[in-house]
Amino acid sequence: MGFILGYIVLLFAGQSLGPTSYVRRVWKVLAFAGFFLVEFVKSNLRIAADVVRPHIRMQPGIVAIPLTVETDAEITLLANLITLTPGTLSLDVSTDRKTLYIHSVYVTDPEALREEIREGFERRILEVMR
Repeated sequence: MGFILGYIVLLFAGQSLGPTSYVRRVWKVLAFAGFFLVEFVKSNLRIAADVVRPHIRMQPGIVAIPLTVETDAEITLLANLITLTPGTLSLDVSTDRKTLYIHSVYVTDPEALREEIREGFERRILEVMR
């Protein structure tokens, strides 16, 4: 209740004082949480469907993902979100912190997986954290 009241006060104060980054950031965080929830449910359904099928369609592999996130917090958040998503697991970060190695059970096209992570998780993390 306190968060909602505080947000409303900042929203109305922003109209007279100018918008604050906090008001915009709250919506970005909520959108990011919604995005992750959708990805989480899709991954769960994909794994569950593959488990009950008579023929497994998994094609596991390890993929190197070039990183655009830079700080330790951003890299840690990305790695943890990837690990929380069923079917993927963060394995390691290169010593120069420019590459994240992940294991995925569905690697039909490594470049498509890289693009999915870059345009999905990484882009949204950068929107929220910066």
